[in-house]
Formats: sequence, structure tokens, C-alpha cells
Amino acid sequence: MKEAFERPPTTPVSHDPNIPRTRLAPSPTGALHLGNARTFLINWALARQFDWQILLRIDDLDGPRVKAGADRQAIDDLAWLGIDWDDGPVYESACLPAYREAIDRLWTGHEIYACACTRAEIELASAPHAGDHELRYPGTCREARQTSGPSDAGDPDCGSPPELAPSDRCWRLHCPRGLATFEDQLLGRQECDVQEQVGDFVVLTKAGLPSYQLATVVDDRLHGITDIVRGDDLVDSTFRQLLIRERLGYDNSLRYWHLPIVVGEDGRRLAKRHGDSRISHYRELGVPPQRVLGLLRSWCGGERRPCEIDWFRESFQIASLPRERVTMTVADHHWLLGIR
Repeated sequence: MKEAFERPPTTPVSHDPNIPRTRLAPSPTGALHLGNARTFLINWALARQFDWQILLRIDDLDGPRVKAGADRQAIDDLAWLGIDWDDGPVYESACLPAYREAIDRLWTGHEIYACACTRAEIELASAPHAGDHELRYPGTCREARQTSGPSDAGDPDCGSPPELAPSDRCWRLHCPRGLATFEDQLLGRQECDVQEQVGDFVVLTKAGLPSYQLATVVDDRLHGITDIVRGDDLVDSTFRQLLIRERLGYDNSLRYWHLPIVVGEDGRRLAKRHGDSRISHYRELGVPPQRVLGLLRSWCGGERRPCEIDWFRESFQIASLPRERVTMTVADHHWLLGIR
């Protein structure tokens, strides 16, 4: 695969399988902003309090969206805040053989099928999932394949396994109907009917790359991850990832900690439309890390005042974390800049 940017050499990873392990996983599709930083900071604090190991993983498979230098900027921003890690960085793009093996296993087990549907065709037969414009796949190619029998190209009984190369087809996982559940460490019992929500979802894209759902599952197993701390906007993804883990025969004993995310004043996930909330932006304006940490601490249920990261680690209590989403306001921006 042609790299979208020049990455530094991957740091070798070795770990004790008896020690719990988590990961910080920035994506170099954009800069680290205050919402990302809060999630990473909580993840880091939990790891240091509970003696987990921390892996730094760069999720760099998102093709054209990957921005040159964004990985180094994210690493530098995390270090500037005082967040450290025990292993890494490792890059997803260096793990293609592991994805190849997983795809082969799913193909051999008749768990996936080829799909040539375009987005426009899916839009005609589906409707977006409320809130995130995610389309439910109606099963067009699965039904056609069942009708025509095993003579279709790419069928495990007569064709070749899918390649990690651009194609006019993606590959989807057979997804059952019915409620699936998992127990979240913060949100409690969660349930979802994945087939009803999104249908058979993509595990290998037309670009010939593993989807986010598949890559995350393979990476977490490859690197011995036991605890996944991330935003609650990814709860729906957890059900898909648990299904992939099951089909691959992976252990499903991971612990999930889904944190309420930071949103703008319009209630939508923090993004460029809400103004410049990048950590690098505030660094350039001369805001010290202690002040950024103070804002993030207030978003975790604590007092708003500048603080050192060691104090954050010692004072943070996951039980006191607000369960509602945090709204970044103009007043927060002004506080960072010292404007009254």
C-alpha cells in the first residue's frame, strides 16, 4: 500500500499478557482537539491509576483523508499535555498481514460476501440512521447471491479470497437479526440490533483496505488490549466489533469504557464548524498546558483552575465523571485565553 505520509519507524511492541492494557489511538486525518484530548486524558489517568500499560497506536488507514504530519502533531500535542505511554507508536498501515489473515479467515468461514452496490443505489433503498447519516444496507447483494447460488465470483466454494487491493466491490459481514448486548463500565447494559440498525456492514472497502471496524478488532487482539476507553459516539461500533471478534474466534472479554463526548453549542460532536478547538491552536496562542488541563479537568466534574497533569491523575475519579455530554462554550474559549 502506498503510504499517505512518511511515518517514523514503528516502535517494537512487547507486553506482559498478564498486565491489563489500553491504547491511545489518534487518527492523522486531522488535528487533536479539546474533545479528543479529554478522552485521551481520562484514558491515561485510568491506566496510571489502575496500573494498565498504554500503547500509542496511529489509526492511519483512512486513505486520502490522512494528512501529512498529523501523526507527529498528535504525538507532540499529547506529550505537551504530559500524557505518556509505555509502547509505540505503532501504525495500522504496518499491520496489513494481520488484516489479510483475518479477511482470509472470514472468507473461508463463509462469513463475508462481495458487494458491488454504490452509495447511490443504497440510498435509494435505505434511510440514514438517526443522528449520524449512516445508511442501512438492505442486503441487495446478499439476496442476489443466495438466489443465484454459489457460482458468483468470489464465493468461497469456487473463487479466490478478496485481495487487499482496489476493486469495484467491497466485502460485507453476514449480520444476524436480534438484540446483542454488552456491559459498559460506565453506561451499564447496552443493547442493539445491528442488522436492523446498519445491516450487513463493510469489513473490506473498495479501496482494498480493512474497514475501521475490522482494523480495530485485529489491532486490539494483536496488541493485547484489554480495556478500551473512548467516546460514547462509538457505542454502536462496539456491537459490530464484538460480532467480528466472535466470527474470528477471538476472546470477547474486553472491558469497554464509553465516555460522554464533548459537543458544540449546537449539540453536535465538536468539530471545525464550532471554531478552532485544536490543541495546537491554543499552543500557538501561548496558552500553557496547565490551563488546558484545567479546562479538561472541569469537564470531568472538577474545579476549573490551572493544574499539573500529576494533580489531574491523583484527583481524577471516574465515579465522579458527569454522565451527560459536555458542551464547549465561548466562555470556555475565553477562559483558556484569560479573557473575563
